[in-house]
Amino acid sequence: MQTNLADFIRSTADSDEADSILRKCVHCGFCTATCPTYQLLGDELDGPRCRIYLMKQMLKGAPITRSTQLHLDRCLTC
Repeated sequence: MQTNLADFIRSTADSDEADSILRKCVHCGFCTATCPTYQLLGDELDGPRCRIYLMKQMLKGAPITRSTQLHLDRCLTC
């Protein structure tokens, strides 16, 4: 997965780690079967793949909306 981090994160100590984590996900979907929030709600936005996508968008500088916050807050950080 290609990542182009925004200026606010690009030059920080956490940028390399964030970039590495984002690049590891290949959106295969295997994680969906083990996500309790996705299993309960059945909403792709509450699954791991979408959460990774939402985090990537935020780190690229996209605005953080109430919807973004809702789906990230539902994560149990398994």
